[in-house]
Amino acid sequence: MTNKPKMIVILGPTSSGKTSLSLKLAKRFNGEIISADSRQIYRGMDIATGKVKADNDYCLSVAEGGVENSQNKKNNFSTRSKNNFFYGVINGIPHYMIDIINPDEEFSVAEYKKTTIEIANDIIRRGKTPFLVGGTGLYIKAVVDNFDIPRVLPNKELREEFERALVESRITNQESRILEKFYKELLKLDPGAENIVDKNNPRRIIRALEICLVTGRAFSELYNKGEQIFNSLQIGIDVSRDILYKRIDKRVDEMMKDGIIEETKSLIKKGYSASLPSMSGIGYKEIGEYLSEKLKVKNEKLEKDIIEKKIQEIKWRTHDYARRQMTWFKKDGRVRWVNGGKEAEKLVKKWLT
Repeated sequence: MTNKPKMIVILGPTSSGKTSLSLKLAKRFNGEIISADSRQIYRGMDIATGKVKADNDYCLSVAEGGVENSQNKKNNFSTRSKNNFFYGVINGIPHYMIDIINPDEEFSVAEYKKTTIEIANDIIRRGKTPFLVGGTGLYIKAVVDNFDIPRVLPNKELREEFERALVESRITNQESRILEKFYKELLKLDPGAENIVDKNNPRRIIRALEICLVTGRAFSELYNKGEQIFNSLQIGIDVSRDILYKRIDKRVDEMMKDGIIEETKSLIKKGYSASLPSMSGIGYKEIGEYLSEKLKVKNEKLEKDIIEKKIQEIKWRTHDYARRQMTWFKKDGRVRWVNGGKEAEKLVKKWLT
């Protein structure tokens, strides 16, 4: 293990402070950041996913192996590809795996793992330290534990059946019930999936069911750990639930001010439907419902009541998501939990020396 290249992992629930901590540590220890966020991979979905705007005066030139000035860059992610390296630069630190696909495209865990390992190895070859940063537990485990992920092609008929049931359930406000039904079906086929698949994530549930039904084998058994590629230090940000919920609520209020309604309108106008996994994500789902319900009311007060209800739903749903993230991360005894930047800096310094 000691001879393997080193990687730093910064993980934690949404709104825990991963971005600010990772930027400080990457600057201090000559690092570059790879995002481990399954929502930030989508282009045009910026506000509800909490993307940080990139610098407007830098771009990364992978071909030349470094950062170069570019005064003509816009103040957002400039997504380009060279050998599957996708990037943007924030506060002078190169970032990868953000804005890599459109909202109606698919990107599997296997693809994420493959691309992330390529990026990390390139960072290491250039004498820098890869920082894997995010809150998507399956992405992180796939890289850290080198999961041997089954390559099962999507089954169109199964997908259409599941998606049709989900769309119908949203119309009748029965989505949680239909998700529970699918999840129970999955656990009948594969009890071990409970430790891998988020019961509230329709995309993950559908994919796990798909793999079980197509292969005839348990989804959890197909996710075998391989020989670890990196010697990883996993640092978790420990935040009290009360503080975390307050941060989440503040962030949701800021999302409204930043234009989440207009962003959702723009996505719908481009043809991205509510049935897409990307559009069922927290924030976009609720605002999409608000825009749909708004068309049915003429009363300004009723319209205001609808949006206030949807804002509260976003907050509650994000609270639940944060709890589930912490439950997932706490299962891994290798994670070193910290309360602040100084503690994290000491861990990284010791790890790298």
